[in-house]
Amino acid sequence: MFPSRLLLVLLPALVACSDQRAAFEIDGSRQHALTLIRVQTLPWDKTAGYSIVAARMPDCQRRHEIGAGGADSRVEVFAPGNDAWILRQGKRMYVVETRTCEGFARLEGEPEDGLGALQGSFQLRNGTLAWVGEPAGAPPATAGATVGQ
Repeated sequence: MFPSRLLLVLLPALVACSDQRAAFEIDGSRQHALTLIRVQTLPWDKTAGYSIVAARMPDCQRRHEIGAGGADSRVEVFAPGNDAWILRQGKRMYVVETRTCEGFARLEGEPEDGLGALQGSFQLRNGTLAWVGEPAGAPPATAGATVGQ
């Protein structure tokens, strides 16, 4: 019965779920932030589920589902202004706001006024989800820039 015992020992590893989070602290404040949550059911899955938490404490906090995407997807964050934030994950784009934290929608195309200044991106670094801020003085992102899916 050795194989069944081995299976019992390995079972937790086989059903392990990876739930990683990283935060973009707006203006350096933990109270005003966008937090990306990435859930990967099995370590070898090529997809993961994504959601974003918009927060401006103590006034509001809300979680919005982005849906499934590539397990190693990069999610860029742009600031068009007025506490609105555009998220770009591959070819998909979303807008979320932190005034009331209620507003969230998928965008079918780039807004007429552009995406706004690139703030940085959520990305995997050595297998861990991290926020990577855009260096100060970096040139603005151009439409249709290539990013990970």
